[in-house]
Amino acid sequence: MRIGVVTVLLRDLPLPDALDYLASIGVQDLEIGCGAYPGNEHCNPAELLADDDKRAEFQEAITSRGLNLSALAMHGNPLHPNAELAERHIAEERDAIRLAEKLGVETVVGFSGCPGDHEGAKYPNWVTNAWPPDYPAILEWQWESRVIPYWRESAAFARDHGIHKIALEMHPGFVVYNTETLMRLRDAVGPEIGANLDPSHLFWQGIDVPEAILDIGRAGALHHFHAKDTRIEPTVARKHGVLDTRSLADTAERAWIFRTVGYGHGAEVWRDIVTALRTVNYDGPLSIEHEDALMSPREGLEKAVRFLREIIIEQPTSDAYWA
Repeated sequence: MRIGVVTVLLRDLPLPDALDYLASIGVQDLEIGCGAYPGNEHCNPAELLADDDKRAEFQEAITSRGLNLSALAMHGNPLHPNAELAERHIAEERDAIRLAEKLGVETVVGFSGCPGDHEGAKYPNWVTNAWPPDYPAILEWQWESRVIPYWRESAAFARDHGIHKIALEMHPGFVVYNTETLMRLRDAVGPEIGANLDPSHLFWQGIDVPEAILDIGRAGALHHFHAKDTRIEPTVARKHGVLDTRSLADTAERAWIFRTVGYGHGAEVWRDIVTALRTVNYDGPLSIEHEDALMSPREGLEKAVRFLREIIIEQPTSDAYWA
């Protein structure tokens, strides 16, 4: 296992300066944003695809510092009922896949997306209830008319470009948000679909993260991992539950907020997570994603690097001479 980072937290720095800083604090792997919600400040696929020299300079900037580009992040909503937005995200996703092929990167990270509830919808509709019967009908229409057809096409496009890991972040608000919905899409589409497993979104849903890792990993569907934590505020959750529409920056009033690893759950929980990852032979990066409203990006990142350094398992397993 290695320590990685989603570089979006340093979007205010030019790429060379960001890389110098990341190498200096012990980061090994990079997940670089290249479109849609993460932005493309450090990696503009259209530019890099059009210019071989720029693409070579981009790669050299990374490798010359001893860093590894492990994934491209293209988190968007290709199923959005706003056709203009959806088309832009789809085009950026396709460019990310083409660029991954050129760079020799095997993983593209993103969201499954969420459609509207009918042909003329203006906004996504994330269904979270089985009754009244309108909701199952919406869900069936979404999956059969939008979700499965789109991802079959997208997976085929990735396959044609040598990309076999589309790592979808299981994120509430999108149709893939837990193990069941991930596996439903994978079963319908193919093995290119897998998880970018981000514990922060699972913690507040009440999902046991190590169990999810074991289930997904044993199915061969664990493509990538985000190191991000969540703090649940029990006094608020007891009163109002965990479905919270307050701003994520409203740290004093929400039932839960994103935290730097170790500030939502302690080392014992994260050791269990690392153990589950090793059990299913995950040997990729733990890609730190900073979205902690109580810490600056640099402080949150540096604390996360130090925390993970103590608990990740870096060396390969040896023969169990005692067995």
